Amino acid sequence: MMITGTPEEQAAAQKRVVNRLRRAHGQLAAVIAAVENGGSCRDVVTQLAAVTSALDRAGFAIISTAMRDCVVDPDATAAAEGLTADELEKLFLSLA
Repeated sequence: MMITGTPEEQAAAQKRVVNRLRRAHGQLAAVIAAVENGGSCRDVVTQLAAVTSALDRAGFAIISTAMRDCVVDPDATAAAEGLTADELEKLFLSLA
C-alpha cells in the first residue's frame, strides 16, 4: 500500500489501518471461540457483524488513502500501485 505525505502522515495512516485490522482479528477470534463453545446465535451474529464492520472500515481507509494519493500524483500512484482512477472506483464499490 503506497501512502504519500510526510513520514509522520504515512506512519499515522498505516497505524490506523493496522489497528483496524488487529481489531477485526480479535473480533474474529471471539467469533471462533463463541462457535467452539456453543455460544448463542445472537452473540455469534453480533460478533460477525463487528468483524465485517471492522474489515470494511479498514478497506475504506486503504482506498481513501489511495484516492488521495491518486489526486495528488496520479502518475506516481499508477506507477507504484498499478491503480488508475477507474480501478480505485471499482475497489471502492466492491466494499459498498
